[in-house]
Amino acid sequence: MEETKVTIIGAGIAGVMAARTLLANGIKDIKIVDKSKSVGGRLATRRMEEGKADHGAQFFTVRSEQLEQDVKLWLQRGWIKHWFGDPYPRYTSVNGMNALVKQLAEDLPVSLYANVESIEETTGGFELKTEDGQSWKTGAVLLTAPVPQSRKLLSGKNVSLQEKEVRKLDRISYNAAIVGLYQFNSPTTLPSEGIIDASLPLHVEKIVDHQKKGISPNPTISVYMEGGWSNDYFSHTDEHVMNRMKEITEHLLPWEDLTNSQIKRWRYAEAENVIYEPYLNVHEALPLYVAGEAFLEKNDKAGRTRFESAYLSGIAAGNKIASFF
Repeated sequence: MEETKVTIIGAGIAGVMAARTLLANGIKDIKIVDKSKSVGGRLATRRMEEGKADHGAQFFTVRSEQLEQDVKLWLQRGWIKHWFGDPYPRYTSVNGMNALVKQLAEDLPVSLYANVESIEETTGGFELKTEDGQSWKTGAVLLTAPVPQSRKLLSGKNVSLQEKEVRKLDRISYNAAIVGLYQFNSPTTLPSEGIIDASLPLHVEKIVDHQKKGISPNPTISVYMEGGWSNDYFSHTDEHVMNRMKEITEHLLPWEDLTNSQIKRWRYAEAENVIYEPYLNVHEALPLYVAGEAFLEKNDKAGRTRFESAYLSGIAAGNKIASFF
């Protein structure tokens, strides 16, 4: 059976930064697995005919010195740009948010379409199995998927968990997010920077014009609905959701010139409550860690999940796991 020193489940920004941190610490025997077709998690970009739209995180801000140093490097490399905002600049990827994670993960050992369905304890480590029959042994595991998905993987009967730490995970709940993606033949009246997130109709969180944002050649729009509305409408048909979104935003977009539309649903979009620890080890003795955007540094002043919290959590977890070897 294949063996690896560290397995990271989830190739979003937390998992990618954890892997980069392990490599920087000399831990090269790592394996990153993700059930999706691309790295990135909620740093997601979708093509719509000639257009392009971010439909997860639209930007990120910087409060920590650690991220500030990387941002300077990413700016120099031309990966990101200052989009808008003062005194806290909003940064975005020049080719869509997913492109940034792909650049960071370029040299990492990532296996996509790999949906881990079980973690079982073995002598000195764990055995992981995917739904398509793959299996391997690993000395350490880091779960970076949304907490409910990670919690489900921790239900193996012979995994010795720390109940105190598991209870912390069980307190985390999430709001969903429904995002409408729309293409138009005519330009929108959104501000020149391409985003509006205030003075919007009830239930609308923000609207983004990706042509004005600079990543799409034509008017390709993302309409984000608030968490409560998204929870209520999550199981409704695309047609019903689109009709309701059109009614709500009727005066804001050129609906008479609509040419294409899609709906994206995020079941676990934003944690309603957070853990003020950058990671948890949920095993009694072995390195079985959970990390991600819901795990904040103790001195985090923002108090909410975001790109930076996932970035810092991944680095902290990577350093901690490296200390085991």
